[in-house]
Amino acid sequence: MLEPVMTAYASLIILVLLAVLSFFVHNTAVTISILVLLAIKLTPLAQFFPVVEKQGITLGIIILTIAVMAPLASGTLPPSTLVKSFLDWKSLLAIVVGIFVSWLGGRGVSLMGAQPTIVGGLLIGTIIGVSLFRGVPVGPLIAAGIVSLFLVGK
Repeated sequence: MLEPVMTAYASLIILVLLAVLSFFVHNTAVTISILVLLAIKLTPLAQFFPVVEKQGITLGIIILTIAVMAPLASGTLPPSTLVKSFLDWKSLLAIVVGIFVSWLGGRGVSLMGAQPTIVGGLLIGTIIGVSLFRGVPVGPLIAAGIVSLFLVGK
């Protein structure tokens, strides 16, 4: 009877602790993200958690893609620079790595859907990486993709 209540309080406490940690290590992105989640959780907006859980990754990828492509759209990255990237070995390497990382991210999304028990570990690892090592919270998809390579056939 008390277990759902205790679980709700535990998740609130964990979120608050993570927000405080993120604030003190000056990681604004994680701090704001957690505060938004707390605001949703503590208001009638909590009814939208299923949508956030189901569509959040897609929305995040869309926003990230918009940010990455903004220089091309704004003209600060001219198309001629893109064409020249096929002539420079560093840019060709970046293309290959981009393909590989995108493939890993796809595997990661599939693995997270198929084996949701690993999401907790990915979340903890990402929070540690972001909070303590100045990482960027794009790691869970790639991390899940790398995990999928170790779980061959899973």
